[in-house]
Amino acid sequence: MYSKLQYISQGTTYEEQLNNIYTALDAGCDWIQLRYKNHQEMSTGFVAEKAKTLCQKYNATFILNDFVNIAKEIDADGVHLGLTDMSVAEARVILGNDKIIGGTANTLEDVLKRIEEKCNYVGLGPFKFTTTKEKLSPIIGSQGYIDIINALKERNLQMPIYAIGGIEVSDVDEIMNSGVHGIAVSGLITNHNNKQELVEQLNTLLHVIA
Repeated sequence: MYSKLQYISQGTTYEEQLNNIYTALDAGCDWIQLRYKNHQEMSTGFVAEKAKTLCQKYNATFILNDFVNIAKEIDADGVHLGLTDMSVAEARVILGNDKIIGGTANTLEDVLKRIEEKCNYVGLGPFKFTTTKEKLSPIIGSQGYIDIINALKERNLQMPIYAIGGIEVSDVDEIMNSGVHGIAVSGLITNHNNKQELVEQLNTLLHVIA
């Protein structure tokens, strides 16, 4: 099954991106999503290839945010698609059935759409306010996750759901009690002074609830 902890990379330059990915891997993260938006495709391809090599050294899953064709070229483990990115169906044709395709969702309707599209997992958020996203969707909160997961159960539907958006260590118990599969974090790990200690703490909290 998929890791309960996803690290979404940060950095305005390729050096920052690769350093942040390296330190997250070295701290114990085993699922990396490279998010390097608003850059030329050639630059993203360069960073993606280097990031994939780092992930291979640490035996970690490497997911590329958007840029499906680059993911195909470098044989990434999969892609994560936003609601306005390439369609899941088109990405599946390009990548094949063996690759992971994750999708963003902000509402129950989005989650149902992602299930219909046969995504492998959903990043559902934002949990609360975050500065990582420029255009923030309405806050979900822990009760929102409970409501959405209960709605899926009523429909006999299942999907690994990751909470995302402004998550702090103190939020993890509450989030995991809602029934989500795991969390996706970015700034929490990027900006922490002792990443190994943090990742160990997060993994302990995430695996308390099976």
